[in-house]
Amino acid sequence: MKILDCTLRDGGYYTNWDFSSEVTDTYFKSFNSLPVEYLEIGYRSIPMKEYMGAYYYCPISLLQKIREKSAAKLVIILNEKDINPAAARKLLEPCRGLLDMVRIAIDPKNFERALLLAEEIKKMGFETGFNVMYMSKWKYQADFISKINLVEGLADYFYMVDSYGGVFPADVRETYDLVRSKTSVKIGFHGHNNLEMALINSLTAIECGADIIDATVTGMGRGAGNLKTELLLTALNAKEGLEVNFNALSEVVDQFENLQKSYGWGTNLPYMVSGGNSLPQKDVMEWVSKRYFSFNSIIRALQNQKDGKKDNQQLSKFVPRKTYTNAVIIGGGSSVYEHQNAIREFAVSLKDDLCIIHASSKNSGAFNDMSNIEQFYCLVGSEGHRLEKVFTTANQFKGTCILPPFPRKMGTYIPEAVVNCSYELGSSDIDYPLNDTHTMLALQAALELKAENVYLVGYDGYPNESITSKEHELFNENQTIFNSLKDRLKLISIVPTTYDIESQSVYSFLS
Repeated sequence: MKILDCTLRDGGYYTNWDFSSEVTDTYFKSFNSLPVEYLEIGYRSIPMKEYMGAYYYCPISLLQKIREKSAAKLVIILNEKDINPAAARKLLEPCRGLLDMVRIAIDPKNFERALLLAEEIKKMGFETGFNVMYMSKWKYQADFISKINLVEGLADYFYMVDSYGGVFPADVRETYDLVRSKTSVKIGFHGHNNLEMALINSLTAIECGADIIDATVTGMGRGAGNLKTELLLTALNAKEGLEVNFNALSEVVDQFENLQKSYGWGTNLPYMVSGGNSLPQKDVMEWVSKRYFSFNSIIRALQNQKDGKKDNQQLSKFVPRKTYTNAVIIGGGSSVYEHQNAIREFAVSLKDDLCIIHASSKNSGAFNDMSNIEQFYCLVGSEGHRLEKVFTTANQFKGTCILPPFPRKMGTYIPEAVVNCSYELGSSDIDYPLNDTHTMLALQAALELKAENVYLVGYDGYPNESITSKEHELFNENQTIFNSLKDRLKLISIVPTTYDIESQSVYSFLS
């Protein structure tokens, strides 16, 4: 049984396939002393219309440097959906003598197409691996199963890939027996760790007779990540007496544990739910790592996917009972409480022609006693849960809740206390893809209310602070939204802000 470490390829989903020389030098040096035969170092790819780093393209100059450093057999993978046989020849011809194996990432529905790609790869003398995804669904795909025998003579390894990270040992045995009944090709297993079953599933595959197992250092990999290389080696050392240089292993683990502190891969509740229900990890990875969605929102979105629903609830359309020339949009920044009295005085001065729109419920408690001014509350993501902490009974709530148009990709949650005064917007005419963000929803509401002047408070930006990647993304997102609507609304921040928008002091409006 052989081990293939694919840290640089699978881990690239977190780093955009960029790794420092310090990390990679330690990686290759350490694995020269470890019982791991294959290292999958990345993709070879045609140009993509977004930035991908060096280990996504593996240029020849990089492969030559790696070949000098590494004693292992080197592997790259091709995305079958992007690469036809002609492109494969162009990509792989220069790699002869540098690479030992080429694997193909395959959707079962494209299996016949992958056979043609494999023919081209074999002509160039490479070992060939078929990484066939979505193994938890194979038994329902009779057409694919009937064609597995066609890999004879084309594949050196046929991989069962637990793409969703949700199979159990019994599933591994069943699938292994199914594949073995169709082909004599060597069988591999690639386990994801959504349910923290990657180790036991891999050991089960070994017991069944699997010839090769994939793993990554610290489990670094797409979504919830993979079987940990250090865990597999330790288990095989304890169970089978496999000789392991634990000093070398410790050195490479240290490097990737440092990366893990920045990128935070590993399983969590949403990944567990997606794995247990064979749902794609791509959306979960984006929701968890890039945007501010609560776990409740993510679980609800996954449940809707499982049930085949666009959304779990549809509401009446929002129709304003009155329109306003002026709107104050309140965000989540600390400036709201710092200037609370002045904001209240400003709002009262225009009360007959002004409404308040809460983009975030975070600061809504500062104004919930102002019943003489109509107030609207945007319910996106976890805002419903935030709001019910402020308004615990229907008697306390005097406003109107506004939700994005149906269907909402994160599903719908409305607190019981406000369900009778909650409405959704109709389809938006704003050409912006993130129309369910807090800021976009608040500005859409302002347009529905016919507001001409929109006064922003609580959009502080991040003055004089180092910010996280999430905060940086949120800042850029808001700035893009402001820029997209500057010709339709007069946007004025009346408290300090680092956003590039018109600014005026709230105090200049007070007599």
